[in-house]
Formats: sequence, C-alpha cells, structure tokens
Amino acid sequence: MDWIKKKIKSDDGEEIEAVAPMIISVSRSTDIPAFYSEWLFNRIDMGYIAWTNPFNQKTQFVSFDEMRFIVFWTKNPKPIIPYLEKLDCKKIGYYFQITINDYEEDNLEPNVPPISERIETFISLSKKIGKQRTIWRFDPLLLSDNLSVDNLIEKIESIGNQIHQYTEKLVFSFADINVYRKVIGNLGKAGMNYREFTEAEVTDFAIKLQSFASKWNIELATCAEEINLKNFSIVKNRCIDDELICRISKDDKKLMQWFGITDNQNNLFGTDYISNPKLKDKGQRKACGCIISKDIGMYNTCNHLCVYCYANSSSELVQKNLSKHDNNSPSIT
Repeated sequence: MDWIKKKIKSDDGEEIEAVAPMIISVSRSTDIPAFYSEWLFNRIDMGYIAWTNPFNQKTQFVSFDEMRFIVFWTKNPKPIIPYLEKLDCKKIGYYFQITINDYEEDNLEPNVPPISERIETFISLSKKIGKQRTIWRFDPLLLSDNLSVDNLIEKIESIGNQIHQYTEKLVFSFADINVYRKVIGNLGKAGMNYREFTEAEVTDFAIKLQSFASKWNIELATCAEEINLKNFSIVKNRCIDDELICRISKDDKKLMQWFGITDNQNNLFGTDYISNPKLKDKGQRKACGCIISKDIGMYNTCNHLCVYCYANSSSELVQKNLSKHDNNSPSIT
C-alpha cells in the first residue's frame, strides 16, 4: 500500500511533489519529542517537511495535509507535552512509546535525564493523555560482564512497580548487536563485553518476566523478534499498531475508511481484531509487525548518544550535523 502523492508549494513558492501519509512515525531514527518538538510543530504549521533518505541520500517531501495520526517514540517526552493540545485541536490522534531503561550505572545512555525524572514524566503524561496512549519500552535488553538476566529483571521490576498503573503494555527486544557494525564498534569502545542473549537466556528471561503480566495487569510484548514466547504470556508487538490506532481514533471516519473499517465494525477492536496483511510495512524487518507509516526522523541527529544506537554512527558526527542547523532540525527543512 502506497501513500497518495500531491503537489504542494515549498516555503519559497516552488511547486513540488510530496507523499501525503495518514500515519506519521516520530521517530525510529531520532528522538524528535526530546530535541525537536518546536521544529516539528513549526513544520506541521508549514504543511510539509523535506526528508533525506539515510541510505541513498535522496530528498523526499512529506506533506501533512492527510495526516490523521502520529506515533511518537521517545526517551524524554517532557519537551513535547505543552504542544499536544495543538494535535487535540486539529483532531489528530497519537500515542507514545516511551523507553525507560535503567543503564545509568553502565553509562549507555549518557544524555537521557535521570531515571527518577523519566519515571515522573511518564506518570505525568499518562495522567494527561491516558495509559492506553502511554506505552512503556525497555529496549534493548543487553547483557555484559556487569549485566545478567537477573540484573535486568530487577531493573524492570523496579521501574514497573512505579509505573504499571499508568500503562497497559511493556514492550522489549533483545539487542541485535551483531547486525550493526557501528553498534559493535561503539559497544566495544565501552569496554564491558556487551553481548546478545543465548537461546537459553531468552527462555530464562521470559520465565522470570511472565509473572509481571498478572502482577501488574499489563501486556508483555516483544518488538521485531522471530522467537515465539507465547507460552510465557508474551505476544509479538506491532509498534505502529493498527488495532490501537483504531481504538484511539475510532470516530475519525476518514482514517477508519482508510483502514477499511465501517461504522458497524468498531466492536471488532480487541481480542477479535485481525490485522490486514496489506497494511504491513514492507520497509521494516521481516519480524516487525508494524503497519505502514512514514518515519520523518534522520540518522545521526539524536543527542541522547546512546552507545547501542544503530541510528548514530558516532557522537562526533551527531555534533557535526547539529551544528549545521540553527534550529537544530533533524531534517534539511
């Protein structure tokens, strides 16, 4: 399924062709809510952005004319909270995937706020928009000389005991260190022998994690993992989730029409919901369950500088890119 294309006018009045997606991902590639909230809402007001493909460096224009829903990915949603009323006024739906890891002692996320502050922000946002729209991620899961399965379980339990009342889901993934050469290099520089999970360790982790589902009354889900952990009450997640989008925006007739859902089908949301395979995002990994969306982030622009991040090649390149743009934009516009 492709997005429609339309002619729009650029800031300088030039007519250009743009894609006009209904669902925007903000963003897998950089933390726009944490660092670029002002830029995002300025560009929404302008009606479009210019996005550079990280693989072929070609520019694609993205129009916001048809935008009906935004999925936010962030480790610090605090800067974007004051802007959310603008989306409410425009009747644009949204939910947040908020990563709260606890790697403070390992210094793997050097520029994220202290964990106590992140937990406080999570709770505050959930109270404002509802726990259905506030998803917790502990992602990725890493093992090292100093991090064992039991260590990770303790960290997850500590965070979950504080925020489980303010979310409906915990999403996690096992780090794919060997897939990304730059991640191997960056973790190697950290000097603590970080590594991937063995199959036995995945099972051990799942066994220990599953008790939290009933204890906290939340769903447990993996992100883009081939392994099936259904026997441990752990499902496979769709991070860009058509079922959740439809539950949140069921009164948006234009969006429901795009999904192919009629007025008398709204009761299908929940356990009876079946995702349309035509909606799958073919640009993601095979194990990814996400439906199609347009991600508007840019590689090498996230100033959290997480050591394990696949979207940053180096801290030096991030700082170089940020210095190019007076408005700290993660895009060329």
